[in-house]
Amino acid sequence: MTIRIVTDSACDLPQHLIAQHKIVVVPLTIRFGDTDYIDGEDFTPKEFWAKCTASPVLPETAAPSPGQFEAAYRRLQSEGATGVLVVSLSSGVSATMQSAEIAARLVGEDTANPFPVQVVDSRSVSMGQGIIATSCATRAAQGASLSEVAELATALSHRVHVYGALDTLENLKKGGRIGGVKGMLASALSIKPIIDVRDGKVEEGGRQRTRSKALAFLLEKVKEHGNISDLAVLQADCDDTDAFLSSLRQIYSGSIEVGDIGAVIGAHAGRGTIGVAFFDAE
Repeated sequence: MTIRIVTDSACDLPQHLIAQHKIVVVPLTIRFGDTDYIDGEDFTPKEFWAKCTASPVLPETAAPSPGQFEAAYRRLQSEGATGVLVVSLSSGVSATMQSAEIAARLVGEDTANPFPVQVVDSRSVSMGQGIIATSCATRAAQGASLSEVAELATALSHRVHVYGALDTLENLKKGGRIGGVKGMLASALSIKPIIDVRDGKVEEGGRQRTRSKALAFLLEKVKEHGNISDLAVLQADCDDTDAFLSSLRQIYSGSIEVGDIGAVIGAHAGRGTIGVAFFDAE
């Protein structure tokens, strides 16, 4: 039995983890004005931020088509997979999961060549989604069945937390993903907003006056949760990531993965965003 993991490019997983766990990443589309780009193929995160600086308009994002997911499923089937588990970007912020589900039905109901695919809502974004995908890939590599891996993904989706410190609310506001942080707009110019991804949606997580206080707030959140695992840092072209990692290592003894916030999440969160993702203990 060979179960493979598929996710989408909002996961912000570093390439070495994608390769290590043999995860297939279906890209979203990024639009600058009238020009479309394939996330992760047409530019790297660093090139994306350079393009943002030069562009007079904010980029927009579009979910993958069902056909893109179907092609990924069929490729894995041809490589010998016996089933696929999809860890999707939160359905609360994107139509990506819908495309994955349509494609799953198409291949599952193909009478000539059926292939089992299960889609699980990560209820998260960025490295929150990413650490669910890698955890599921690890379990699949140990021989777990498709239903067992799907059960794990569902359980982790209720234990994952993502907190982010933004430099600006402008991208979230213009991108329409602002959700529960609307109340922060009145004082947006004088604060460093904290976002909390809860129940699959972007919510207000706090307000801090300076960058240093915002990062200290993130550290305090990690402490508050106590017994956590799979801690990861997500960062959008930040120059203080190493210093933040040093502070985290004083309160967390495990390894810490770092993911570059790419075009999908970056288009909404903005340059300078830094955050943490982790699982609460069972």
